[in-house]
Amino acid sequence: MTPDIFKYLLLATYLIATLWLSWIGMKKTKDFKGFSIGNRDMSPVLVGITLAASVASTATFVINPGFVYVHGMAAYLHFGVAASAGILTAFVVLTRGFLRLGETHGAMTVPDWIYHRYRHRSLSLFFALINLLSITFVVLILVGCSLLLSSLFPVPRQVALVLVLVFVFSYVLMGGTYAHAYTNTLQGIMMVVIALFLAISGLKYFEAGFLDQLAAVGDHYVAAINPASGLYNSFFSVFISGFVITFSLMLQPHILTKILYLKKDGDVGKFIVTATLVGVAFSQMLLLGFYARLAGVEVADQDAVLVTYLLFEYSQSVWGQYVMAFVFVTLLAAGMSTLDGILVSLSAMVVNDIYHPLVGSRAGLVAGSGLALSRYVLVVVGCIAGALAWQPPELVGLFAQKGVYTLAAASLTPIVFGVFVKGELPAHLLFATALIGGGGHLLLNLALGVANPAVSATLAIFASLGYGLVGLGVLRWCGRSRVLATGAKE
Repeated sequence: MTPDIFKYLLLATYLIATLWLSWIGMKKTKDFKGFSIGNRDMSPVLVGITLAASVASTATFVINPGFVYVHGMAAYLHFGVAASAGILTAFVVLTRGFLRLGETHGAMTVPDWIYHRYRHRSLSLFFALINLLSITFVVLILVGCSLLLSSLFPVPRQVALVLVLVFVFSYVLMGGTYAHAYTNTLQGIMMVVIALFLAISGLKYFEAGFLDQLAAVGDHYVAAINPASGLYNSFFSVFISGFVITFSLMLQPHILTKILYLKKDGDVGKFIVTATLVGVAFSQMLLLGFYARLAGVEVADQDAVLVTYLLFEYSQSVWGQYVMAFVFVTLLAAGMSTLDGILVSLSAMVVNDIYHPLVGSRAGLVAGSGLALSRYVLVVVGCIAGALAWQPPELVGLFAQKGVYTLAAASLTPIVFGVFVKGELPAHLLFATALIGGGGHLLLNLALGVANPAVSATLAIFASLGYGLVGLGVLRWCGRSRVLATGAKE
């Protein structure tokens, strides 16, 4: 069998397996709730793999190695160490509280959780609207997948884009959450195998010594803080912002709502352990940025570093072409594993948290009409994302960060307060913290010259948390003073 025939058969096998799993998911999807979060009958191991595959998307597998290639050890520590610590911390400290409230009220989305926690429909609607910024990450994934597909098969990137759109939307339309979870398990296992294989196979570039090899690239390439980098040139930009922004990114709807798939509080431990182990395996893909640099691969487009390195490494031999076919199909799966999760969460959110409060009836949505409407929303989202990805912006990774980090910066304080602060909280305080977080990030990044979106978002998050804590303290003090004054009069 020739490598060309093999890659077509391999892709066909993956497509058939994915559609089969989606068909199984479709049989279990009877209503809008089942489409959105399932029927809470999934294993915590399956949910953990689903979560890890959703977190480690095209960004981890395709885009982020380009940052390591350009900025060196500082970028590796930012994404591989600080970000990993942020992910683990977020799930350790937030999972049980978020799940408990979600169980109590039957929340189906993050804005729905916000509504039940604060009992304020306008606040919930506001969060539903800003969560639409997730579409910027959909654009990143579509660009990454189209680059991979056009590199593996003789089709233009725009044609590859259409093919990716048609396929992923078709199987998500079938089964919603179950299709997403089942296919993510398949995709996640493939991703673990390939991440470890590529990480181990490239260790030959470090035979002369890991640090010595990197130091030979340039004076600052091996430094934990790279003064020559416009993005990772301080302890704050490498470590603090990496931890804080990734902690905040775990609050995205397609990630945080995975917690609501769990059956019970006792499943949380297995869920976190599974997600952590799989996530550590995925993070080894960052090493390929180093490998590409040490191999002498010259790449003008940072976003194309991984694809260019794989072609350089594996296209020269027949055996390598077989390997490359499996690697590229797995990288496509990595993109789709996050893309389908975002699509499910976006469609559920638009129906449950925007359409329903403004127009519809929740009872009708859950009973049946919401399932059809959520599928129509998917089609609209696909058309918008496809139009944005047709002629993508330069450095699509930074483009996605601007949008998604705005969402993360706006969400952190309201969700963290909702989990940890007992009692009623005024909606106007939460509105203000969200505006300071999201608006502050955009102001710093777009107008005040903070080039690294992680840094601008982290500064805005600190301002949001500070305002929230001060406001909470003032409200509590005023309330206590009022009680004391009333008691004195009596």
